[in-house]
Amino acid sequence: MARPLRFEVLITPNVSWGTVLERFRSIESLGFDLGGLADHFVDWTNPPNPWFDLWATLGAVAQATTTLRLRPCVAQIPLRDPATFARQALSLDHISGGRIELGLGIGLTIDPSCEMMGIPNWSNRERVARLKEYLEIVDRMLTHEVTSYSGKFYSINDAVMNPRPVQSPRPPIMLAAMGPVMLKRAARHADIWNSLSFLEEFDAQIAETRERAGRMDEHCAAIGRDPATLTRSYTMFDATGRKRGGGIAYYESEDAFTDMVGRVLELGITEIGLYWPTRPEQRPMFERIATDVIPKLKAAHPSRRVGSR
Repeated sequence: MARPLRFEVLITPNVSWGTVLERFRSIESLGFDLGGLADHFVDWTNPPNPWFDLWATLGAVAQATTTLRLRPCVAQIPLRDPATFARQALSLDHISGGRIELGLGIGLTIDPSCEMMGIPNWSNRERVARLKEYLEIVDRMLTHEVTSYSGKFYSINDAVMNPRPVQSPRPPIMLAAMGPVMLKRAARHADIWNSLSFLEEFDAQIAETRERAGRMDEHCAAIGRDPATLTRSYTMFDATGRKRGGGIAYYESEDAFTDMVGRVLELGITEIGLYWPTRPEQRPMFERIATDVIPKLKAAHPSRRVGSR
């Protein structure tokens, strides 16, 4: 199965509201396909920073844009129950005119959000266990008008979901997964699998991602799923950026971007997640990449075969 190449820009709402909105409008005008928004209660790296709520922000951005697809990248399951998440997703599907995609993940145990909110900070093991039921409930509630579910962690009783979603049968679900069990969860439940690597060397990131992609193929085969039905998304995290004061390696030049993205595409990835350039001096290169480089990449790869290489 072949899919078009898409590019997403990840935006962190730790600046003024006007700046957050300007960034989303900017990436839409530059032709990016998706805008992703982080989900925390506060800026977990610096809690005194400004911070805006995930769903309120995406709803406002949906009203201020027309073509940009939007998604949490990614929503943390400890911060809301699955029924509330499904209702919020359904609402934004309508507010956006069918432009929402649902990014989900287990979140970070080191995030101070849970303590600040007075909610349990589950272990990674428990988060992974809960995620299975969470995904099942979200999927059922968005695909059925009335849903009941009784699990170990979550239960719902005759939950009504009207109106029906704009997208059919429901908005796509993207699961962030890197560990062995999470990869199995993505193989079974996700429409889109997202991963990233925290390794410093780009060669090592590519090797790690290649290995995960191979395991994903195996997990799909084990449950009788065609690996080609799972869209693959990769977030290009630069682990060396802090050493350069926030500079991002793939915004150093057009050649650097083309080379690094090209190596990711060789792995069968069809969605590339980029970070908003927080260094002002990298903004012109970011814009040139959007208007000159990415259209060339899309023309060279009008559709990509899903699956590892």
